[in-house]
Amino acid sequence: MHVSDEQLKEALVSRQLLPASQVNAAFAKAEAQHLSLREVLLNDDLIADEHVGRLIADLLGVPFINLRKVQIPEAVLRLIPEVVAKSRQVIAVKRDREGLTVAMADPDDMEAVALVQKATGELVTPALATPRDLGGALSRYRKGLQEDFSALLTAAASEAEAATKEQAVEQAEATVVRIVEQLLAYAYENKASDLHLEPQRDALVVRFRIDGVLHEVVALPKAIEPQIVSRIKVLSKLRTDEHAAAQDGKFRFSVPEEQVDVRVSILPVTAGEKVVLRLLSSKQREFSLEDLGFGAGDLKKVKLAFNKPYGMILSTGPTGCGKTTTLYAILQILNSREINISTIEDPVEYEIAGVNQIQVNAKTNLTFAAGLRSILRQDPDVIMVGEIRDEEAAGIAVNAAMTGHLVLSTLHTNDAATSLPRLLDMQVEPFLISSTVNVIVAQRLVRRICSQCLVSYQAKRKELGATLSPALVTRHFGNRASVRLYKGKGCQVCGGTGYHGRVGIFEVLEVTEAVRRLIMERANADIIKAEAVKEGMTTMLDDGLAKAVQGATTIEEVLRATRE
Repeated sequence: MHVSDEQLKEALVSRQLLPASQVNAAFAKAEAQHLSLREVLLNDDLIADEHVGRLIADLLGVPFINLRKVQIPEAVLRLIPEVVAKSRQVIAVKRDREGLTVAMADPDDMEAVALVQKATGELVTPALATPRDLGGALSRYRKGLQEDFSALLTAAASEAEAATKEQAVEQAEATVVRIVEQLLAYAYENKASDLHLEPQRDALVVRFRIDGVLHEVVALPKAIEPQIVSRIKVLSKLRTDEHAAAQDGKFRFSVPEEQVDVRVSILPVTAGEKVVLRLLSSKQREFSLEDLGFGAGDLKKVKLAFNKPYGMILSTGPTGCGKTTTLYAILQILNSREINISTIEDPVEYEIAGVNQIQVNAKTNLTFAAGLRSILRQDPDVIMVGEIRDEEAAGIAVNAAMTGHLVLSTLHTNDAATSLPRLLDMQVEPFLISSTVNVIVAQRLVRRICSQCLVSYQAKRKELGATLSPALVTRHFGNRASVRLYKGKGCQVCGGTGYHGRVGIFEVLEVTEAVRRLIMERANADIIKAEAVKEGMTTMLDDGLAKAVQGATTIEEVLRATRE
């Protein structure tokens, strides 16, 4: 039995999971855009992925499995061959006396069930898992990268011994191509945001940035370093004969689910050329605002701001803190055929269907300011400016927000309140700032505690006082002599780190009448922040500590993100 959009719609309303008006509007949008109701519900941030999955499983009469909370033994995982698992979207989860429990995107796929029963010789019990969860779980099939490359290089060396000189050259080139392909595939499957190739005296060290932290994954022979760098230059259309200057480029590679854009930076260092690849995956950025970590109060302020037809929403923080991801999440919600959305970005990190996206190009003088000026002649309703970098772009963006457009942009400031004096420094008049800025979202990313190995422990108040002020300890933990906190002890799922995934910590400054008066008086950031806190703004530090109390992250992570 397949759950149709009509059945899902009826169940959502009858079980009062969503208001009927929201469900009907989502249903109409799904028909108009030729999407499934489930896709619209998730894209528009109306309901969590897990809740939809549980509802569909209930309608089908099958168990539901949240794969993010399940630790699958290696022996159980390997019962289903990788080719079968990925082609049929099934994964073995548990094996007991009753047989094999298998998580599937479609538990009604009897052909897949029969195929698994034949391959394993086990009685199969199908359960439903969401497509998003399945994609992450299937990446567990990868072997260790060092093992993969050792086998690859050993095979290549033995083949070269029996080959002619010309054949040996061709085989060496083919081996380098395969190494680069495997590095990219492995980085993608492990949800790495960046891949570093670091030349050292006797090796080429490969490191992945996963959940904001660099991990060394493999050391390749120094002898093949030039060929690997050259291969990446070829893919990026860069000069292969240039070794003394920095070069930037980009290319795209394919995985079964999508096309992944890769931003390339090559820089000469003392031991060779260091390469950093930034993986820009659209699927890994498909988050709702709740998924990103917004609390109920902050979420209400942000939704109120982006539902206004005009004004400005600013996202602030250092590089890599998730600013653009937050703006993309808002754009996904706003994106509909009734409004015209245009962006000017550097770079365009991933494509959004139905949105007009412009790439900054210094060679053709297509700067943020020039692009923004051109966008205003394109009859836009919503404009996203990747970053306000100078006075000209700031002036145009603020004027656009004042003349009936909703403008989203980013700034590099430490917190929300500092953004207002920063705009003053860019020669934007105080009355323009106070009348156009709706909210400012400042954020950082902290690592989540792995749900598979999460344990609680008692921390003494005296220990907390060593890193937190007495006021913070009292505000979050009361007057108790000891408090219960959480950490990850390390497991197979998190690679022994105790962390898996990341979550945002936020402060959302709403520009109220009191804040407007301070802007007009050119008050400094400390005074503005004090007023915002007085009116109920939660600071990033407080938001992070609240998440630590809930067991989402650790105090050490929060302090690392907010005090570095």
